[in-house]
Amino acid sequence: MIVTFMVLIMTKKLTPVVALILVPTIFGLFAGAGLGLGDMVMESVGKLAPTAALLMFAIIYFGIMIDVGLFDPLVRFILKVAGNDPAKIVVGTALLAGAVSLDGDGSTTFIVTTAALLPIYLRLGMSPVVLTCVAGLANGTLNIVPWGGPTVRAAAALKVDASAIFVPMIPSLIAGLVIVFLFAWMLGLAERKRLGRFDADGSPLGTDGTLAGTTFGRARGTTDTDDATPGSGSGLAGSRGRFGSAGTGSSSGTASSTPAGSPATVDASGVAVITQPIATAMSDTMLDSDRPTLRPKLIWFNLALTLAVMTLLVLDLVPLFYVFMIGSAIALLVNFPKMKSQASEIVAHAPSVVGVVSMVLAAGVLIGVLDGTGMVDAMANWLVEVIPASMGPFLAVITGLLSIPMTFFMSNDAFYFGILPVLSQSAANFGIDPVEMARASITGQPVHLQSPLVPAILLLVSLANVNLGDHHKKVLWRAAIVSVVMLVVGVLVGSIPWG
Repeated sequence: MIVTFMVLIMTKKLTPVVALILVPTIFGLFAGAGLGLGDMVMESVGKLAPTAALLMFAIIYFGIMIDVGLFDPLVRFILKVAGNDPAKIVVGTALLAGAVSLDGDGSTTFIVTTAALLPIYLRLGMSPVVLTCVAGLANGTLNIVPWGGPTVRAAAALKVDASAIFVPMIPSLIAGLVIVFLFAWMLGLAERKRLGRFDADGSPLGTDGTLAGTTFGRARGTTDTDDATPGSGSGLAGSRGRFGSAGTGSSSGTASSTPAGSPATVDASGVAVITQPIATAMSDTMLDSDRPTLRPKLIWFNLALTLAVMTLLVLDLVPLFYVFMIGSAIALLVNFPKMKSQASEIVAHAPSVVGVVSMVLAAGVLIGVLDGTGMVDAMANWLVEVIPASMGPFLAVITGLLSIPMTFFMSNDAFYFGILPVLSQSAANFGIDPVEMARASITGQPVHLQSPLVPAILLLVSLANVNLGDHHKKVLWRAAIVSVVMLVVGVLVGSIPWG
């Protein structure tokens, strides 16, 4: 079922929403679930409802903050530091995503990263898939922090201290981040080679640094079709056109070969040619200084409100979705006092909300069928049975390797509470401590965060208007390398036993 789903979305035969609904339904019927599928899906969707509400109001809140200009100074600062260099911007993406990931919440990380950097990517004609790839890698690697989900789950399942799991894994975390930044630099160099450089005003430069005038030339104007294919969600980029035309693509895989929002046309041969100076494209982005939604006099209030929201998220005193509900209401009331303006602001972000919430609720079908039909339990039992006794001394490393695909195919709850305790009990017979098994089990998180079962990644690709299949093509093998490096470093420093 999982393989069928992945093939269909990566080959663009179905949109993720349609595949998330139809594929598990068909397989559930073949599994004999019958009319019981309805109850399975109802239970799963009920559990995802708070997540859907969180993402809905988080999108509205940060969309308002974008409209009123809260992130404009940050974007200008990043452009000033990066110097309009695509390579530096991609590395900056990894740095920003990594920094925000320290709060332990992937959704917040992706909203902030996309809000701050997507306009820059679209302004320079860079591929949004590079943004989602780098942000996903950085967030997945830092997902092992002790206040994050997997480490807490592993600690609870094996009854060990979360800090005892995390602290010895710090060398692995550092190694993983080094690989992430290396990948970011390589992706950035590829974008620089494809697009060339830009001067301080945003005008394109040749690869030798000389001013290229108003055109890039054919070679640097082309893009990979994988990178240029928009996703099924309209994302923040689709609201009011302020990020360019990112929300206008089809999800069928037949799209313009020009990155959304870039000031280019496509000639008869399908080659993108830049036809105007990049600087003139800025009038249609979030940095437009004339947009009517700007509230420069309220920037300090909006900053204080955002910091308060982020603080409440970290403290976890009230449900997270309620925090964003209150934050959105206050932001609307203060920035847009008139009822008509409030309604217009909400409607402006409706495409983003529909794209994200529909995918989250559709994922409830896949999760419900996996759990309700017993597929997850069957996979767990089979997994334990196929490991030969002779491999017992290597169970920690085996667990680390298994965590890479298994946490992609199933939820963290299913892996850490269903499979890990059984593996740990078997490993105890060979002198492997539960805390060592827990450390090995979290090394697969860079891959897990790319799973369609993770609402945050659905949010990321929707906000960036990227097809989930295109994201997977670029990110999965890189995430697997990061996971393996973290596991190997864990073995080398002795935090994970080998034999």
